[in-house]
Amino acid sequence: MRAVRMTAPGVLEQVEVPTPTPGPGEVLVRVGAVGACHSDLHILDAPPGVFPVPITLGHEIAGTVDTPGDGVTGWSAGDRVAVYGIIGCGTCRGCLRGRENECRTVPVGGVGLSRDGGLAEHVVVPASRLLPVGDLEVTQAAPLTDAGLTPYHAIELARPALRPGTSVVVIGIGGLGHMAVQILAATTAVRIIAVDSNVAALDLATRVGAHHVVPAGPDTVDRIRELVGPAPDGADVVIDCVGVDATLTTARGVVATGGRLLLVGLGGGTLPVRPVADEPPTVPFGTSVEVPFWGTRAELQEVIALGRAGLLAADVQTFPLDRAPEAYDLLRAGDIHGRAVIVP
Repeated sequence: MRAVRMTAPGVLEQVEVPTPTPGPGEVLVRVGAVGACHSDLHILDAPPGVFPVPITLGHEIAGTVDTPGDGVTGWSAGDRVAVYGIIGCGTCRGCLRGRENECRTVPVGGVGLSRDGGLAEHVVVPASRLLPVGDLEVTQAAPLTDAGLTPYHAIELARPALRPGTSVVVIGIGGLGHMAVQILAATTAVRIIAVDSNVAALDLATRVGAHHVVPAGPDTVDRIRELVGPAPDGADVVIDCVGVDATLTTARGVVATGGRLLLVGLGGGTLPVRPVADEPPTVPFGTSVEVPFWGTRAELQEVIALGRAGLLAADVQTFPLDRAPEAYDLLRAGDIHGRAVIVP
């Protein structure tokens, strides 16, 4: 079968590999669509030894069941499924509480991270990783498994603060950010303020439910402050889907005293936190800072339900499998709006 694999650190190419065979408890899935995620770029850019090589990338996967392995019940050939990509140990405190994204035994990994993923015509996954998607299009189902799940999980963490009439700032209206705006619009009565440097991204934010859009620039904090008021008031929740120095500066500059900072983007920036009474403070008093990771299987089920109800839809650009390297080049250059989805 055809697969797009990282054959050496930083090297992505299409190759021919044998179609895998599912073992006991596993399922062979015919891949219908796989999302291209910024995390894949982090894998490609990682130093040698951090991730296995060669490996088939792709952790946002949807398709149909091809062949169930021995001992698998509940799944039949032709079932339409999405793949929950995390594989925890199953026995630690996090996993036993259903939070495999907080596994305390297995390092960050899973399908497309520490074992072959979905940038191929077929992929083998544990049967426990599958969720039904019903009649949802696979090009929509695939990005829900991360681009939808990750902001949904972040929003769930902040749910107590998302009272009707409060303000939420979403920074970065890309693959995750445009989903965050929709999730907030569908599940809360908050005022949504979207921030991005790209005019097309701000237009997308408006289309999917943002009440205000603010261009990123030297006066971003001042323009947001015009909407949320002066300190110590401000945004009750800030969701940074970028995570570079500039966006983190914006985030801490507009969050309210006692607010929530959710650092979803893995941009590698630094957020200064010092327990001193600076003026202005590095972070307002009472502010909590969290770095959410992916989400739980139960949350993915809820995300899929939002998708099937027509309340959550990815803005997708599709590419055939042989153009996957090009899709990642465009993603790296910032030329993908919404989510790039590869269709084998």
